[in-house]
Amino acid sequence: MREPAFWYRPRSLQSYALWPLGTFYGAITARRMSRQGVDAGIPVICVGNYHVGGAGKTPTVLALTKLLRDLGETPVVLSRGYGGRLKGPVMVDRERHDAADVGDEPLMMARDVPVVVARDRLDGVALAKSQGATVILMDDGFQNPALFKDASLIVIDGERGLGNGKVFPAGPLRAPLAAQLARTDALVLIGGGNAANDVAAEIAKRNKPELRARLKPDAASLAPLLGKRVFAFAGIGDPERFFRTLRASGIDVARTRAFADHHVFSDGEIAALAADAQREQLTLVTTEKDLARLRGRAGVPDGIVPFAVQLEFDDPAKLRQLISDHLYRARERRFSAR
Repeated sequence: MREPAFWYRPRSLQSYALWPLGTFYGAITARRMSRQGVDAGIPVICVGNYHVGGAGKTPTVLALTKLLRDLGETPVVLSRGYGGRLKGPVMVDRERHDAADVGDEPLMMARDVPVVVARDRLDGVALAKSQGATVILMDDGFQNPALFKDASLIVIDGERGLGNGKVFPAGPLRAPLAAQLARTDALVLIGGGNAANDVAAEIAKRNKPELRARLKPDAASLAPLLGKRVFAFAGIGDPERFFRTLRASGIDVARTRAFADHHVFSDGEIAALAADAQREQLTLVTTEKDLARLRGRAGVPDGIVPFAVQLEFDDPAKLRQLISDHLYRARERRFSAR
């Protein structure tokens, strides 16, 4: 879906009209979040959002994958597989599956880490453990009560924040903010801006850490774009963030086109993008997630450049200590319960 503009306006008639429905929805979600989830038997680290749409969960999951491996762990990602037709549980196989099967994000992440797609998170845990997982990284699922989470890291874009602060559909929040803050173990604030400062202050009051990070372009993705004029397109939670990242990386962005998150491109849209780029002598560039949805499609031009980014933390030692502490406490708790 494409986020309504009124979600990011402080006062809106649409938001006030939908407020009763948001209050009802929020009460149900908050009640669900209060349930005690099933213990997976191994540590579960959840990377989530307070709001619908994207804010950088996937780069955060991949950064944590690398950190966990450096700590000697064997992480496996557990995903619902949004946008895919398979209910699972299934191990994502880039040779057999496409985005229509398992979703674009799992397909993209499977290049770097084993990924289990399962609508039923408990079934997904069993499959992950059968693959030798010592830690489960939940990609999203913060509001889902099925699994007990040993640590929940919440990702927020520093420039967008949480919009009007109201619960869906009146605003972008998935549940009342207070209920979500109470279950947050750390805040990952991506990029500059001060739109999330109030949330960071609330996290600080609870003596929970704030981790600052920024998206950095992958050198191999940057090289073929430097010195060229590009036509950037994206169907992600915040396409404008992608366009800003391109410009901040020194890329000459001549044209942009934004689509809704997880957008399934039609043949006509692909042809129109290619024709516009050719007519204006522009290089087509998109996100890795968008390219995952185009992978294997007939009629997709060969010249589309995927722009890969990596998440870099301002204080990696702080992140390493945070994750190490949570892993230690998770295993100590399970050992004491025997």
